[in-house]
Amino acid sequence: MEPHAHPELTVALALAAGILAQSVSRLIRFPGIVLLLAGGALLGPEGLGWLQPRALGDGLFGIVEFGIAIILFEGGLNLQWSRLKRQEAPIRRLITTGALVTLVGAALLAALVLGWSLHLALLFGALVVVTGPTVIQPLLRDMRLRPRVKTVLEAEGVLIDPIGALAAGFILQFVVAPRVMTLASETLSVIVSIGFGLVVGLAAGFLLAVALRYRRPIAAGHENVFTLASVVLLFEACNTLIEPSGLVAVTVAGVVIGNMETRVGHELREFKDQLTVLLVGMLFILLAADVALADIRALGRGGAIVVAGLILVVRPLCVWFATRDSRLTTKERIFVGAIAPRGIVAAAIASVTAAALDSQGVDGGTPLRALVFSTIAGTVILSGLLAYPLAWILDLRLPRRDRIAILGAHGLGVPLGDALRDGGLTVSFIEPDPRRSHTAEQSGHTVVFGDPLDERTLQRARMELVGSVVGLTFNEHANSLFVREAREHYGIKRAFVAMHSTDEQASQLVRRAGVSMLFDGPHDQARWDVRWRHGELVVGHFEYRPDAAGEPPPGSVPLAGADPRSEPQEPFAFLTVQRGRRIGPYHAEHEPQPGDRSVVALHTPVLDEARRMLAATGWQPVEERPLLSPTV
Repeated sequence: MEPHAHPELTVALALAAGILAQSVSRLIRFPGIVLLLAGGALLGPEGLGWLQPRALGDGLFGIVEFGIAIILFEGGLNLQWSRLKRQEAPIRRLITTGALVTLVGAALLAALVLGWSLHLALLFGALVVVTGPTVIQPLLRDMRLRPRVKTVLEAEGVLIDPIGALAAGFILQFVVAPRVMTLASETLSVIVSIGFGLVVGLAAGFLLAVALRYRRPIAAGHENVFTLASVVLLFEACNTLIEPSGLVAVTVAGVVIGNMETRVGHELREFKDQLTVLLVGMLFILLAADVALADIRALGRGGAIVVAGLILVVRPLCVWFATRDSRLTTKERIFVGAIAPRGIVAAAIASVTAAALDSQGVDGGTPLRALVFSTIAGTVILSGLLAYPLAWILDLRLPRRDRIAILGAHGLGVPLGDALRDGGLTVSFIEPDPRRSHTAEQSGHTVVFGDPLDERTLQRARMELVGSVVGLTFNEHANSLFVREAREHYGIKRAFVAMHSTDEQASQLVRRAGVSMLFDGPHDQARWDVRWRHGELVVGHFEYRPDAAGEPPPGSVPLAGADPRSEPQEPFAFLTVQRGRRIGPYHAEHEPQPGDRSVVALHTPVLDEARRMLAATGWQPVEERPLLSPTV
């Protein structure tokens, strides 16, 4: 049977090839879209012939629309309003003035170099206005770029996509149906479409966020699929009423939901991120397979000159006009001007536009799509190769994440901070109590005073430089909220929370969330706080030498597998562990190895008992010293 008789196999192969290409690109740290374009060409009709996108008929563009809706919504989810507000001026100008400069500049290049008609050249300019979150976000994910530049590039990538699509639709209508009133009527249509999309997107986003905040409206476990279905319905309903307002609506809805507190915020972002990877891979494979390599070669040297002009002339001009009198430095403006890869939205809209031109009998659809795909390949390859070294040369990358942020300067907090600082780490405290803040400052620590869940407090704490967070208050719920906020919004991977009880269900929830239980097990923080304030602590340095372990003393509990709270007095608490040159907070899942060194807080009234218990399990003393009594 001929390959074109298997549309289901075409979709299945595109899904598998898309995921494989992106997985390989992540492993070898190479721009994923380049592999996707190559994979589509290899598997398409001009390669192995396994993929036949035309077998899908009009269904191909239905899949494209579905994918774009999800991709734009996911991009909106990741935009934080507070960050957008701080960089409002350059972002607004990039998606307005900058978009106009790009459209006009690209159109002039196509008209002058390739000799295209004005209408076709303007269509090309509208199609390459967009950049796209699917290429920007993976590129910036591991770069540790300074927040201001990262926010501007990510916001431009998300917000300019619907603008480029609307511009392309506007010009397309003017091309295929020229009449006296076209310009005025289409201008009004675009304004109405944007306004309608904004209003409906705001309302739908708010209603969805409210539904996701509470448990009754949506059954547990169905939140992600409910949101997915709602987004697709929102997109199609808006497009049915006023086309193409769905693009604006889903983007705005994503921004609204991403900035409102819901009980599934992290899970929703993770689900949409995985779904976006799946859709981007499939769409790029299908669309690349539908482009004939002969069409790209037919552009000749002129096509390469147009792409080079876009990168070297038009984009820098766009950024120069859009960022004048902004807070962006010259180095930041240079970087933004150099990075503008086009992504799946440009490819998808180009394919739809080319099909519309062909169906109306208007020439130029084939070379238009070929030039857009050439632009995608050229800008992605250049951005992928240039971004890292350029950010390093311009000194726009953040320092390493070598700080530890501790919530709570009480209980075992300050002793833990002292031990980590003595081990060579940079420690900062976040503390809402002014007296405890003063105490931690007297101990020589950096303290950020304020609400730990307020973004302004976290910004002052420079969370983008933090590699580990510790929740160490008396309130387990507050500890969990703090580390979750740090992980979701600042990408901090290592998180520790202090537990006060031995509740197994709570412990399992902590572990499933990817968070470690602080210390060697649950400890009563209020009790240790009293001991610390009364000067009844000493800090001991111990080395794990299991061959020197003796028999446990009568009545003592072995450390391995034991719960320190089973001893009413809690004679000790492990604070840090050092293996080789690496040091960090001690956590309950740590399995000691010979040579490990730990700093342990010891309760002085039962000091001898604590030493015997530690020695019985292989921890031999190296050094002890008293702690100064705090003035609280």
